[in-house]
Amino acid sequence: MRCSRIAHVAAMMGDWLGERIADARHRAGMTQADLATTISLDRSALAKIENGSRRVTALELARIADALDERIEWFIKQTPAAIVSHRNLQEPGAVSPAIDRLVEQIARNVEFAIGHDENLRLSTPTLARPGSVDEAERSAARARKLFGLDAAEPFLNAPGRAAEAGVLAFSFDLGADAADAASILLGSGGVAIVNGNLRVGRRRLALAHELGHCLFADEYTVDWRVAEQGGGNMWEAWLDRFARAVLLPPQGLKETWQRLCAKDRDLRVAAVKIASAFQVDMSTLARRLLELGLIGQVDSSKVRAVRTTKADIIDFNLVTQDELSAPFLAKPYVESVLRLYRNATVSAARATDLLFDTWTEDDLPVLPELPESAIWKFVS
Repeated sequence: MRCSRIAHVAAMMGDWLGERIADARHRAGMTQADLATTISLDRSALAKIENGSRRVTALELARIADALDERIEWFIKQTPAAIVSHRNLQEPGAVSPAIDRLVEQIARNVEFAIGHDENLRLSTPTLARPGSVDEAERSAARARKLFGLDAAEPFLNAPGRAAEAGVLAFSFDLGADAADAASILLGSGGVAIVNGNLRVGRRRLALAHELGHCLFADEYTVDWRVAEQGGGNMWEAWLDRFARAVLLPPQGLKETWQRLCAKDRDLRVAAVKIASAFQVDMSTLARRLLELGLIGQVDSSKVRAVRTTKADIIDFNLVTQDELSAPFLAKPYVESVLRLYRNATVSAARATDLLFDTWTEDDLPVLPELPESAIWKFVS
């Protein structure tokens, strides 16, 4: 983007641009003095930029974007309306800035792809919001039907099934201290991001929880402790119940548990086999067995303490999967970016940017040479 264009757009933004700069600064954990020092600007000048009483120059905005690790377009392009309506309900950036910023970036990229690729179309069905534990169970049964599952089978290929329901799943390693997951509804469909630092069972539970937010057309939310009730938040507790019921349907779990317990007569062995079959973590399995009345509190604690070993995998011929292993990008989204690259809608640099630098330009398909005039077709 040329400096003259940046300056022209910035001049038209007024107070809104200053608010965006302040928002990005807060999320980066920087004070006005910190940022001003980094970009070699007087703190009072930065304060005036943020409150809208002073315009920002193109060079200053470029320095600010670099210091805050943001693309310039983030400051000068309005966030899609659907995102604003959700983000304004809370201030998740103050709690989990890494996942907050990333989910917005993902949403922007997905909406860019939708806007330029007629083959990427997302449509998310809406379910009635549950108001009790029983309603959460019934909602999970309805959701499983939407995902093409019967009443007993495991919820495998979770990202693929989520995409079929209009929710694109992504996974990035955000570290042990970041949130488990976040989700956001778009004008069409939705996106969910899972912290890839989690183990596979926890990642799948986090995605199931976020699918609930999207299917119930819930507001933007960041979930810090998926599968744990906290602060008396009944809505989150019902979403947790929904997530467990999606992954561990009553009929399937009861039949499998009773069969394995009768066969092996060993609680640990049964737990290891079921956790593998349904691809859940032991904490989720223990809680689900308890809430369905299949075991008591003592046995639930024993199941929670079980750890699957390498010997278990060999001895019981377990199938190991690694769904949502970071970095993970929803397949329909990757396919869309490659279509945009192949038809010269975006350049190689823009394609790798849309793919969050999980691909290099060498990874992209080889294209026939284009005439020099074709550069004007690219969308930045």
